[in-house]
Amino acid sequence: MTNHVKTGLERFIKDPPSELNEARLGLLMNQASIDPQYRYACDRIAERFPGQLVALFSPQHGFWGEEQANMIESDHSLSGPLNIPVHSLYSETRRPTKEMLAEIDFLIVDLQDVGTRVYTFIWTLLECMKACAEHGVHVLVLDRPNPLGGEIAEGPMLQSEYVSFVGGAEIPLRHGLTIGEFAKWMNKSKSINAELTIVPMQGWNRSMFFQETNLPWAVPSPNMPRLETAIVYPGQVLLEGTNLSEGRGTTQPFELCGAPWLNAEEFCQEVSRIEHPGFVLRPIRFRPTFDKWKDQACEGVSIHVTDPQAARSVMLTVSIIEAACRLAPNDFQWLAPPYEYETVLPPIDILFGNSDLRTELKSAKRLDEPALNNLVELDTAAWWNSVSESLLY
Repeated sequence: MTNHVKTGLERFIKDPPSELNEARLGLLMNQASIDPQYRYACDRIAERFPGQLVALFSPQHGFWGEEQANMIESDHSLSGPLNIPVHSLYSETRRPTKEMLAEIDFLIVDLQDVGTRVYTFIWTLLECMKACAEHGVHVLVLDRPNPLGGEIAEGPMLQSEYVSFVGGAEIPLRHGLTIGEFAKWMNKSKSINAELTIVPMQGWNRSMFFQETNLPWAVPSPNMPRLETAIVYPGQVLLEGTNLSEGRGTTQPFELCGAPWLNAEEFCQEVSRIEHPGFVLRPIRFRPTFDKWKDQACEGVSIHVTDPQAARSVMLTVSIIEAACRLAPNDFQWLAPPYEYETVLPPIDILFGNSDLRTELKSAKRLDEPALNNLVELDTAAWWNSVSESLLY
């Protein structure tokens, strides 16, 4: 593969910073941290720096992406081939401890983010930056593409009182940043002052969706199997705060949704009363094998992405929730905490970033399109202005 975007990993292996000579290296990664030849970042770095890679760190879902979501923790382990420890940062701790960081001089980060505030990899990075700043460890981020490109942001913004591990700072649901840009922005805007180096990509531009990079897609978490999944995820993840199935337990998580108490045709018609460019919906019936409504037949909708550039999944999912709440007011429910280590606030509030969605939909009254738009409104000019000095492309 020659005509492809060169990731930070590739550029780092080819021309690493000279200050890494003889340094002790740690690496935050998972099984999606691969090069275009499908080789793991840990193997490439161990080969390039013999004897210097002394510790691995893993995010939510574990090093191999085996574990499901929402407080299903991963154990610390040992990397068999490399015979070095794997420290889980989704365990009894979500921040590297002083003892973990005492082993290393540099923490290298190579994670495939999916461009959504709720996806916890960026918050694991943030916790790493804070810990490394405190303990004098240099952070080196190997940049990767935002699968959703870098031109579109969708709201709402997270309000400060709803900060959690699925939203550690005031950013939109769909933020439009690469993981390297996020690190640069957080380091300055939150005054973390970590010693930070970012290895940028070569050949990526902000209009690119992942399929245009000619890079291989490796599943970054168990329920993110396809690029189409990532496209619907900024909105569909909100279903985790409801008793609607978001398709976990099927082969199309987040691309299917529904419940046993819905009528598929009626539900699809109601969601489609507002135009959703870039998507086609069809009524569907499915039976999850685990998670919500396990082994029960659910009726709902199947979401097909027809135009990634036009797709705005947050508005789509707000329409889905509004329709379900209105059509089945006695069956639809907001789930109660705990959710991602938050034990007080309703899960939907920390997912959405405020309480407006929950409070506006507390009755069975139909909301018109302007009212729904008001719920998801984002001042995009202000957002891009706030991060402009951190953009790398």
